[in-house]
Amino acid sequence: MLLTTLLQQCCCVAHSRPLTHTLLLLMCCCRCGEDHHDREVSGCSCIADVRLVASQPFFCHRLLLYGGAIHEAGEVKARAHNRSATSDWMELEKSRGISITSTAMTWCYQGTQLNLLDTPGHQDFSEDTYRTLAAADNAVLLVDGAKGIEPQTRKLFSVAKLRGLPVFTFVNKMDRPALNGFIIIEQLETEFNLQSYPVTWPIGSGDRFCGVYHRPTNKVLLYTKGGRGKGATGIQYDLDDPALQDLIEADLYEQLQEEVELLQVLGEEPSREDIMAGRVTPIFFGSAFNNFGVDLFLNSFIQMSCRPIPTRAKGNPAALLPVVEEEQRVGISGSSSSSLGTGSSSSSGGSIEGLVRPDSPHFSGLVFKLQANMDPKHRDKVAFVRVVSGRFQKGMKAKVARTGRTLSLSRPQQMFAQSRATVQEGFAGDVIGLTNPGAFAIGDTIYAGPEINFPPIPSFSPELFAYMRCAPNQKKAFNKGIDGLLGEGAMQVLYSQDEYITDPILAAVGQLQFEVVQYRMKDEYGVDTTLEPLGFSMARWVIGSWPAVEAAGRMFNTQIVKDRYGRPVLLFRNEFAFKQVMAEEGDKLGDLSPYALPPGS
Repeated sequence: MLLTTLLQQCCCVAHSRPLTHTLLLLMCCCRCGEDHHDREVSGCSCIADVRLVASQPFFCHRLLLYGGAIHEAGEVKARAHNRSATSDWMELEKSRGISITSTAMTWCYQGTQLNLLDTPGHQDFSEDTYRTLAAADNAVLLVDGAKGIEPQTRKLFSVAKLRGLPVFTFVNKMDRPALNGFIIIEQLETEFNLQSYPVTWPIGSGDRFCGVYHRPTNKVLLYTKGGRGKGATGIQYDLDDPALQDLIEADLYEQLQEEVELLQVLGEEPSREDIMAGRVTPIFFGSAFNNFGVDLFLNSFIQMSCRPIPTRAKGNPAALLPVVEEEQRVGISGSSSSSLGTGSSSSSGGSIEGLVRPDSPHFSGLVFKLQANMDPKHRDKVAFVRVVSGRFQKGMKAKVARTGRTLSLSRPQQMFAQSRATVQEGFAGDVIGLTNPGAFAIGDTIYAGPEINFPPIPSFSPELFAYMRCAPNQKKAFNKGIDGLLGEGAMQVLYSQDEYITDPILAAVGQLQFEVVQYRMKDEYGVDTTLEPLGFSMARWVIGSWPAVEAAGRMFNTQIVKDRYGRPVLLFRNEFAFKQVMAEEGDKLGDLSPYALPPGS
């Protein structure tokens, strides 16, 4: 199976230093346990891992292994002595060997802070993937060397493209019989219109996979297995070193020389602008299971990936740089945005639409994920926040743009899966956890200083619907569970217009979401539930609200329900029913939306 991995390159920016340096004098050193005041350290990197199947956690954990965050790579329960993946803390994740909820992990590697956002990679959880993309600046496509591009990868890649992120590619499982590297390059170009630049190239595959060729240095790195869970060791040789002929099997050596010549036909190293614009993907080959090639990928990613860039927002002109579309595109590509021109004013008084720069003196952050019950003893809810600009400090007061409520952020946490540590400060690109007493919702903007508001994060259009029911004596715990899971975005919940029908309608993108919700209701709230499927496959929100629904009157093959905010939602049995209703009642219904935004967005 294929794995799409999203990575975010964060940058700790001191206000006294220009953004273009993306360096900090002490901050990352201190976080790594050092105290070198005279040394400049590069900014932080944030990595978000999205996996598909049980065999894919290896890549995520080899990054942790090489980064020194763990000393023995965790593996899925079914594969190695009942050990579960470090980032998989729920019992269902451990038993199935899959990720079903997002976690965050932070550690330091070679003076750079990395934040890994581990999210589900199954297509049923693509909505959670999209939300994590709001906190990411780069995307890494993890490809199965034996199978190439698969359907789930196409779905997840299309989600990544919605954010216009730079894409890095790692071809995994080269320790198994694999496709020729040129075939995978052709698939990337054909499927995704993505030109490739191989940074490393495999030497052999299957049990004959022994190392990689590193194009930038023109060297060959031969690996020796380091044992289960341990880092591999490698020795470098020049490509023209005669010793290679004795170290590599004759046919593999000859094949390597031929393929290196073919690689030259693919062109020289692309410009940074081409990579940042997503026109070219650097591609790496290796085996996460055997720890081959992961170190080269991690080192290259830190050097090549995108730093935090100005983020689009609406609000007070004092906090924003005006922007025009073309200049915004340049900013997204990673270029300097100091020459941004005049933008357009919004219709709300003195507000404008513009850009928030990471080195702004004003703190701002985006809530991209809520997670309930990470600590079962306390039934807490943690809001994952990406620091977009300025400096975050423990105990500071900030305002939630959606509600206008001012909060004291007194319990910020640095996350490592289920483990936590208190943090004193954070900078643009950092991911912090805030204990959420019901104050936050997914997509919320929090800020200190002039008012700003980042674009909301929409909900995906659900495709499966079912009534969820429980025994009458469990109704209180049932309602508590529904409210908790609804708040973290594990599903969408709709309700019947009939006041006598109080059972919620679960709306999901995929069947696996139903299974996870039922499991969590039992495991976390002690409630046994049943599902009654409904025969609908499409949902549309009525922009004109209830007056538009009343004007349309009765609609065939359509059920009218309401969402958590009391807004009308139309459920259609299929695409044909939707088109029929729009043809007959479209003028009265007006615009319909396939996704929902919070009120006031």
